[in-house]
Amino acid sequence: PNVGRCGGACRWVCRALFFLWRGFGGSCVVVVGLSRVIFCRMSDPHKEAWKDNADGTAVIADDPWLENWQDSLRYRFKQYNEKKCAIEEHEGGLENFSQGYTYLGMIPNRNGINIREWAPGAKEMFVFGDFNGWNRYEHRMEKDEFGVWSIFLPNKKDGSPPIAHASKVKYMLISHHDHHLERNSAWAKYVVQNPETNLFDACLWNPAEKDTYKWKHPDHNPRPKSVKIYECHVGMSSCDAHVASYDYFTDWVLPRIKKLGYNTIQIMAIMEHAYYGSFGYHVTNFFAVSSRSGSPEGLKRLIDTAHSMGISVLMDIVHSHASSNEMDGIGNFDGSGGQYFHEGDRGYHSLWDSKCFDYGKWEVLRFLLSNLRFWVDEYHFDGFRFDGVTSMLYTHHGIHMSFSGNYDEYFGYQMDVDANVYLMLGNEMLHELYPDSMITIGEDVSGMPTLCRPVHEGGIGFDFRLAMAIPDVFIELFEKVPDEHWNIGHLVHTLTNRRWNEKTIAYFESHDQALVGDKTMAMWLMNADMYYHMEVDKWPTEAVERGIALHKVLRLLVYSLGGEGYLNFMGNEFGHPEWIDFPREGNGFSYNHARRRWDLPANEGLRFKFLEKFDELMHAVEEEHFFCREKVHQYVVLQNEEDKVIVVEKGDRLVFCFNLHPWKQYDNYRVGTNWRGKYKTVLDTDSWNTGGGGRASWDDKETSDEGWNDRKASLFVTIPPRSAQVYYCFEWYDEGMEGTPKSAEASKAKMRKDGVKSRWFGTMVDGMTGSKGEGIGA
Repeated sequence: PNVGRCGGACRWVCRALFFLWRGFGGSCVVVVGLSRVIFCRMSDPHKEAWKDNADGTAVIADDPWLENWQDSLRYRFKQYNEKKCAIEEHEGGLENFSQGYTYLGMIPNRNGINIREWAPGAKEMFVFGDFNGWNRYEHRMEKDEFGVWSIFLPNKKDGSPPIAHASKVKYMLISHHDHHLERNSAWAKYVVQNPETNLFDACLWNPAEKDTYKWKHPDHNPRPKSVKIYECHVGMSSCDAHVASYDYFTDWVLPRIKKLGYNTIQIMAIMEHAYYGSFGYHVTNFFAVSSRSGSPEGLKRLIDTAHSMGISVLMDIVHSHASSNEMDGIGNFDGSGGQYFHEGDRGYHSLWDSKCFDYGKWEVLRFLLSNLRFWVDEYHFDGFRFDGVTSMLYTHHGIHMSFSGNYDEYFGYQMDVDANVYLMLGNEMLHELYPDSMITIGEDVSGMPTLCRPVHEGGIGFDFRLAMAIPDVFIELFEKVPDEHWNIGHLVHTLTNRRWNEKTIAYFESHDQALVGDKTMAMWLMNADMYYHMEVDKWPTEAVERGIALHKVLRLLVYSLGGEGYLNFMGNEFGHPEWIDFPREGNGFSYNHARRRWDLPANEGLRFKFLEKFDELMHAVEEEHFFCREKVHQYVVLQNEEDKVIVVEKGDRLVFCFNLHPWKQYDNYRVGTNWRGKYKTVLDTDSWNTGGGGRASWDDKETSDEGWNDRKASLFVTIPPRSAQVYYCFEWYDEGMEGTPKSAEASKAKMRKDGVKSRWFGTMVDGMTGSKGEGIGA
């Protein structure tokens, strides 16, 4: 209470104590002179002062550094609130406003087809296609006061639709400069490539009842408590050199994902994109399923099947920009040079060669919010990973910016308020309409504060952000630093450096790390030795032995310390070699690097199977002894630079021990823990069935009452070089409370079934459950 009256050195002592105070859960700190400090349990006065504010500044309760930017937060929230109130007044609320896909575009009904399109800059507009023999000027549309053109085409005399299912339909626009422009509907549900022109043409998707996919399972899966994401691309999911189909992915890839233990898939490149090599990020048709991999019904079957397996389905959605294509995209749709996008330089993304949306326009908001609703309602997606959020948050799009964490970089004139408001509206709408299933993830490299705080507090409303700095640190280490000189403190700091109360998805490797010009993490570690020295029956080279060991250890390190969720890109669980490169002129239009080599882990004679097996075991341990989810206990017990050892308490009474030293093994190594009791090994990167040397003991261990590493008990462990072990306190002594040890017979039975006979694996994962969560804290 007296901090405000302290002066000089005393004030700085108080500031340092503030963070300690917060760690005590809001104790009150009283400083008398410089030597006497009293802690008593009281509420946090700062938090109490801000937490109930309804003007967008409640987020300051958890972050005092935001106080200097309270005016910016208020202004952003005011703009959001005004936009939301206007939508409620004029459109009946976000729920109605976001259903534009039900009346814009081509909408069949029992009497015919209504066609409506927003093109305020057009002077005249016509619809044509297969249905009228491609007569471009026969069917004229009428324009209303809001710039929406419309026409109704009645059924034929025999009662059949005026436009047949899957037939091509296009617009002819005449601009005010008398340019005649052929366009696809911005709301087209399906487009196909014309082999003669290579352009994509819109098709009416209106299958007969018998050809429509019949949903068999609930519309959405409940939001998983621990989000384990398998990032994937349907087109490159085949082992063969061609574009894979939705049906192939459903029948062959989904079972693999389920077996590995992932509970969420994040699918890339669903929205149609004319250029396959863009990885789906240059979207031309926002409501159309990518036709390269099949039909809308095929995608529905994929998602329904995933739900039947307990797998949630996220879409990698691109609302940060759009393809500049005009003849088959929405670039310069009505010939005005703007419409959906900003005009001039502000409407052009110089690094991506694409168009930037004008989020302040009413119809642009309708278009984008309806796009979110469309994919959820029509295809039953459970959430979204928003791509390129950094480009949306700032008027400079993050170009040539090196974000340091200074709050001056986040707020002020560089903040794109309209884009921030759109993201707030989108997140609020999605979470209000689908509260039990919706997951939203923001891809932001800037570290924008409040990104993952609720909208009513003044945040932007995402559930998670991506920990994008983590893979870059590892690549820098692989490329520049010998293993024995790795900075352990910097590594731990990078993994734990995330915003308080804003959840993070951590990953060792996503699709970004393997794009052409770079290579996969396994390739960084093993390089050309991956081609010639992965045989099981031959002694591994030093590069292969090192690569396999570190690939497992570092994945587990990221999983345990990096966030509240985990992500892996398709194939990297088994150390996919080389890189990703889509067919293009520069590679002879080859599909060789746009596929997944499932044959590698399937080959019992190769070591790839060990990396895949370890991935499966990691997820099994997390499912049994939760450690990667919101508000679980996390405490870094030790980060020893000389020994290259990291020890972490995490989750359900787990102790993680990592040894990153390239050659030193530590026997009877004492580590501190606050959980007194008996421990079992539940995971070991050095185990024989994951390609290790089996050097760590799997015997049960009991703590000593001698404190260590500032913890009240200690444990003696063996940590081989480049390895990690996870110990579970299955019998807990503290405070007279005991765990409920469960017989390991179930585990042994499973190991016998799997054909594993070695004693090292007799207590691997199964059957190691004790009572969960007792006194763990948060």
